[in-house]
Amino acid sequence: MTLVRASACLLVLFPALQALAAATGDPAKAQPVVNAVCAACHGLDGVSPIAANPNLAGQHASYLYKQLADYKAGRRKNAVMNGMVATLSDDDLHNLAAYFAAQKPKEGAAKDRELVALGQKLYRGGNLANGVPACAACHSPDGAGIPIQYPRLSGQHEDYTTAQLQSFRNGERANDPNGMMRTIASRMSDKEIAALADYISGLH
Repeated sequence: MTLVRASACLLVLFPALQALAAATGDPAKAQPVVNAVCAACHGLDGVSPIAANPNLAGQHASYLYKQLADYKAGRRKNAVMNGMVATLSDDDLHNLAAYFAAQKPKEGAAKDRELVALGQKLYRGGNLANGVPACAACHSPDGAGIPIQYPRLSGQHEDYTTAQLQSFRNGERANDPNGMMRTIASRMSDKEIAALADYISGLH
C-alpha cells in the first residue's frame, strides 16, 4: 500500500469513526428479528442462499449498522430493504449488526480463470491508466476490510458485488463518503467489474 493510498483511505474513514464509533449490540436480542425478517434472504447464519443478496456473516458490525441506518433514513435506496427496516428501532439495528458480525463467514470460489487473473491484477494493483486504485489499499489484501467504511469483501457473492459496483457507477447507490466508490466505479469497464466480482468471490 502506498502512503498516498493509505492517506486517502484514512481521510475518508476518520469522519465516520468520529461520527459512529463502534457499533454495539446484543446478538441474542436480534434472534427473533433474524428469524422473522432476515433469514429468508440472508440465511440464519448470514450466508445468503440467493446470489443477488449479500452474505452478512463476519461483516464488520459498524459497517452493517451504518448500512442498516442508511436504509432506514433513505440514504441507501432499495425497496425491499427500506421496507424491512422501517419499523425497526435503533437498538434493533445495533443488535442485528452484532449478530451477523458474530457469524462465521463461508469461503467462496471464483469461476473464470481469465477473469480471475484480471480481477487479481485490479484488486492488488488497480489500473493506473484509468485512475482506478488497488482495492486492497482500503479493503485489505485478503478482503477483510476496515470497519465502518470499508466492508469485508472476501467470499461475497459475485452477482451482488457486480450489482453494487454497477450501482455505484451509475449513481443509484450514493451512500459512499465523499463519493469515493462512485468515482472509482465510474472509471471501470463492464469487464473489469465482472473480473473483480469473480476474484472477490474466491478471495480469503
